Amino acid sequence: MSLRVTNQIINNMMKRRTFFQKSGIVLAALGLSQAGLSLFSDRYSQALAQSSPRKLALLVGVNQYLFGTPLTGCVTDVELQRELLIHRFGFHPSDILTITDQQATRENIETAFLEHLTKQAKSGDVVVFHFSGYGSRFQKAVVQESESLEKQKQSSSVTNLLLPVDGIIQIKNQPVANALMEDTLWLLLRSLPTKLVTSVLDTSYTDGGIILQGNLRVRSRPSILTGEITTEELALQDQLKQNSEIISPDPGLVLIAAKPKQVATEGQLDGFSSGFFTYALTQHLWQATPATTVQVSLNRVAGTVAQLVGNKQQPEICAASNPQQSLLTYHVLSPEVLGADGVVIAVEEYGKTAQLWLAGLPAKVLQYSINSLFTTVKTPNLPNQVTPPLQLAIRSHEGLKAKARVNSSTVNETSKLQVGELVQEVVRVLPHNVNLTVALDSCLARIERVDATSAFSGVPHVTSIVAGEQSADCLFGRVSTTESVLARAESESVVGISLPLPKSSYGLFSPGLSPIPNTSGEAGEAVKTAVNRLVPKLQTLLAAKLLRLTANEGSSRLGVQAVLETIEPTQEVLMQRSTVRAPWPTPKVSLSSTAPKEGIAQLPISSSIQYKIHNYGDAPIYFILLGIDANGSPIALLPARSTNNLNEEGSKSFATEVIIPGETTIIPANNSPFKWVVQGPRGVVEIQLIFSRAPFSQTLATLEDAKISAFGRLTTLPNSLDVARSILEDLHQASGKMAEAIAAAPDTWVLDVNNWATLSFIYQVV
Repeated sequence: MSLRVTNQIINNMMKRRTFFQKSGIVLAALGLSQAGLSLFSDRYSQALAQSSPRKLALLVGVNQYLFGTPLTGCVTDVELQRELLIHRFGFHPSDILTITDQQATRENIETAFLEHLTKQAKSGDVVVFHFSGYGSRFQKAVVQESESLEKQKQSSSVTNLLLPVDGIIQIKNQPVANALMEDTLWLLLRSLPTKLVTSVLDTSYTDGGIILQGNLRVRSRPSILTGEITTEELALQDQLKQNSEIISPDPGLVLIAAKPKQVATEGQLDGFSSGFFTYALTQHLWQATPATTVQVSLNRVAGTVAQLVGNKQQPEICAASNPQQSLLTYHVLSPEVLGADGVVIAVEEYGKTAQLWLAGLPAKVLQYSINSLFTTVKTPNLPNQVTPPLQLAIRSHEGLKAKARVNSSTVNETSKLQVGELVQEVVRVLPHNVNLTVALDSCLARIERVDATSAFSGVPHVTSIVAGEQSADCLFGRVSTTESVLARAESESVVGISLPLPKSSYGLFSPGLSPIPNTSGEAGEAVKTAVNRLVPKLQTLLAAKLLRLTANEGSSRLGVQAVLETIEPTQEVLMQRSTVRAPWPTPKVSLSSTAPKEGIAQLPISSSIQYKIHNYGDAPIYFILLGIDANGSPIALLPARSTNNLNEEGSKSFATEVIIPGETTIIPANNSPFKWVVQGPRGVVEIQLIFSRAPFSQTLATLEDAKISAFGRLTTLPNSLDVARSILEDLHQASGKMAEAIAAAPDTWVLDVNNWATLSFIYQVV
């Protein structure tokens, strides 16, 4: 590294001496005190003593910008990554440098990268870089005095920016981008002397025109049309380009929250705000197995983002040598490391209670975790961990943290709970009174919001909120293709003048403003009329929410695997889902070359598909298939009527679908007259395969009561909410002994991970 860059780094560090002392980045060249030099010497000696590979991370998150609207979830993103790296991947806390809010200036970020990552990393080490904050685009005109205006326009260049806390400054009315350029980041990544590099960018560059998109906040700032880049940034680029230590044209694995023309979003989940991409990614990695590839991981992360946001944000891989082979496990998981749902972060009351960090649970499940049961598991970095495992019952929770009481029946004289012990879900307790939360679009006029609030208050199990303030399952707003954001805002009374509302209909949207199919009405309808019209759709959405609360691919102990295949025009494996904590080896399935490298899977209209379900456990399992099609309608693939089962009237009843151990079932069956052909319209489809050790007796009875005439084929459910509640009741009955053991309240469903599994398949019809 040249003297010029070294002096620049030292000068920047001198300006922010307090920050770097707190962060542990201390250089003798700064003339620090003897105590400071001793601190640096001790840390340097510890670094030299560590065996390779070393694991280094730099995590950056900015909420409180010096300009514009603040963000709310970026610091949480840093916390999510830090806890994951320490407790799941074995990073030493002193090797993780976090920079947040006022510390996150451009100079500090770049200097920290050079000092904490570039200078310390060696070949074979693992490096993780994370950024959460605003992104933007900058257009810089590259002109000469003799050029014409037309040539000036043609020679302009656009670059992407990661905005630090002091990202934009004004000098003589000229905007200056004091930001980390994407080009600079690529040079920094390429300068690292190791190939085991993962970067996560929870930001976006597209100017969406608004900060609040539906119920979510956008992580893009308006693009700067013209201006300058700081000379310090350009100088650093020049020096990095000249540096002979750049050893690779590959910046490593770079994951970004949204595709180029999309926006990354953040929002409220349950008592905390986070970037949806960071939460989905870290939640998946808490439970991922060592053999999980980038391709499989991004598919599942994209599915979770689609559930939380809608289809307007799809994560992508910006750089990767081979996503089908590379492992999205930060390069450091060993086969001995088991997945977890959380970790003990504090022990209180002489070991009787504990604080848990539960970022491995699905976001919506976390909200209803009271009285749920967890157990400690063998943790690699705790060699003196006592056995047998301890059980912990959740008593309260706030955001990602929960307070749990140690089950006295599992405590003995040698038992002692330790900070850092990993925990896994044993029993999930869900209340009967789960409601659907509807956000009211901020673009609605005041009178519209008042009318909507009143109308929703009369709909059972539905709660309305103001958009942007809390977590929501969907959004109620106007459906119009001609109104601009400004025109909608001017629909409010301004300066004493009441403007007439434009004639538009109302409908439902995902929290990220993706329209929910078949929910828009006729132009000019009243708000109350619209809400009453939408009641059946609201019940379908609540049914889907209830079924999602059963998702437990990561925690189930049933040995079950499901594979989605196309059989026409060619037979290929598109997606596979398997329980990962069953005590039997999981069968291996190879995805075809047509499986998506990123984002959710796509199925062309008219494709023929089937599901192969394999029971690799030791007991028979029963199953049912339910879902939401691209029309937004509830569907089920109902079993054929059995000639052996007769109801009281003497007619045929539903057969109970059962798979014996070691058996594989295909649905639809090869000999079935029904063939599953993908139908339009284009849109997202969500299928839930739900398994249990006990028959779905109440669910089948509910289906019988609906007097459905289509059997052995895909059909629309007229009573989806009743079916969803019946499924939860059946899963509760299958866990009856456990419900009695934990003395669960009568108005709750108790689900034992040993007795049920729910595998989700999300794909897009194109």
